Amino acid sequence: MNSHWLSHKANILAGITVAMALVPEALAFAIVAGVHPMAGLFAVVIVAFITSAFGGRPGMVSAAAGSLAVVMTALVVQHGVEYLFAAVIGMGIIQLIIGWQKWGRFIRMVPAPVMLGFVNGLALIILVAQLPAFKDDSGNWLQGIALWQLLAVVVATMAIIYLLPRLTKAVPSALAAIVLMTLAVFALGWDLRTVGDIASIEGSLSVLLFGDPNNPALNGFHIPMIPFNWESFVIVAPYALILAIIGTTESLLTMTLIDDLTQTRGQGNRECLALGSANVVAGMFGTMGGCALIGQSMINTKSGGTGRLSGITAALVVLLFILVLSDLIEQIPIAALVGLMFFVVIATFEWSSMAILRGMSKADALIVVIVTALTVIFDLAIGVISGVIIAALVFAWQHAQKVMLDRKVQPDGKVIYHVHGPLFFASAHHFSEQFDIENDPECVKIDFKYSRVYDHSGVEAIDKLTERYQAKGKKLVLKHLSPECQALLTKAKDLVEVNVSEDPHYHVSMNR
Repeated sequence: MNSHWLSHKANILAGITVAMALVPEALAFAIVAGVHPMAGLFAVVIVAFITSAFGGRPGMVSAAAGSLAVVMTALVVQHGVEYLFAAVIGMGIIQLIIGWQKWGRFIRMVPAPVMLGFVNGLALIILVAQLPAFKDDSGNWLQGIALWQLLAVVVATMAIIYLLPRLTKAVPSALAAIVLMTLAVFALGWDLRTVGDIASIEGSLSVLLFGDPNNPALNGFHIPMIPFNWESFVIVAPYALILAIIGTTESLLTMTLIDDLTQTRGQGNRECLALGSANVVAGMFGTMGGCALIGQSMINTKSGGTGRLSGITAALVVLLFILVLSDLIEQIPIAALVGLMFFVVIATFEWSSMAILRGMSKADALIVVIVTALTVIFDLAIGVISGVIIAALVFAWQHAQKVMLDRKVQPDGKVIYHVHGPLFFASAHHFSEQFDIENDPECVKIDFKYSRVYDHSGVEAIDKLTERYQAKGKKLVLKHLSPECQALLTKAKDLVEVNVSEDPHYHVSMNR
């Protein structure tokens, strides 16, 4: 009983700590996305509660995320928040499909250079998203005293977040920085923009459930008010897919990190189902949805929050903040949130990648740079997908060079080629070029004992090689091919030396 109480106590305290760190970031992410701050705060409550209660990784914290916010901005600016809510629901449906089809395991196929580029690109996007805070209401860059006051708050916020943990970890440094800077700006009488200048925050459950009749940005529970036609689908679908890829990727990668820290194994597909359900609900309630947060998940785990109760506590405490402290939240200066986001940028960017690049192969280093650039220029999904494709092509090219032939002349004058390495579309040409057809004797054997034929291109390469030898009037014998590969051969089908006890068994990838 005592051990259970201690466990519950640790999870509750960890959840309270995480909640304090979630509030300022949720506000900052909502502002980045261009939605009402309440859309960020209520997203924390909904997403954190559902994923913590039903997800596959106890201890992991999911909520409104910067990686999603930077993608949402363009959709909100071009089409409005209702299209965003539809995209969040679409994101959730796609994540439900990913979990149902058990596709979560494929995240482990994302190469390390792609992830480095993804993380660095994300950091740069968040950095660029802070630039509007340095402009006035007319869109002109701030100058003079207004600029210096803003910079002072930004720098002071970053300094507190960096230095406070060195003194004490009893209070989340992000929360302490926001509170101290809010008090300082009020005491100094500086005229800086606050959260309340962007949107009034009314803390009540009726706003979440039924919306605010005086504020069209808060509609409560409702079906997104967009035309249900093909044109709307074309607008929403690409964003839903991009958000789903980013959210799922970040969540499953965070899950892997927490797995390593706790020496336990999470259930990726269950997490996808919970995250998808959370985002469907979040979109129906007019919020920005979310995914796993690496920073808050680390805080939670290191604070002893390894159970479901910690995330549930965090969600309920954030809801309590909304209901009780909404008037105080409105007083937070935007400059303090910018300082927080700058610190997030510094923490997110993989500075070690600068040194790693020097030790990488040229191909891997190029992938990091390309993914980072594409992520900043286009979006995270295009960057990651392009990086995976490039990495796959590089892998194929490198393995294509590993198909080697060991040519041996036997005592009876016959020649046998031992094939080493995979035979597939990228290596088929290199494979064919290594045979000395002109100088080979009348009878030649090719032994595939140390090789595998992976696709139709490999099968076709064997058939064409057979034709070339037959054109010279020479006999070819093939050994150690799998039964499936033998069945797919056409020209060389009758040349295979079958040995049931020694022939390998593997499948050949075909378009069927």
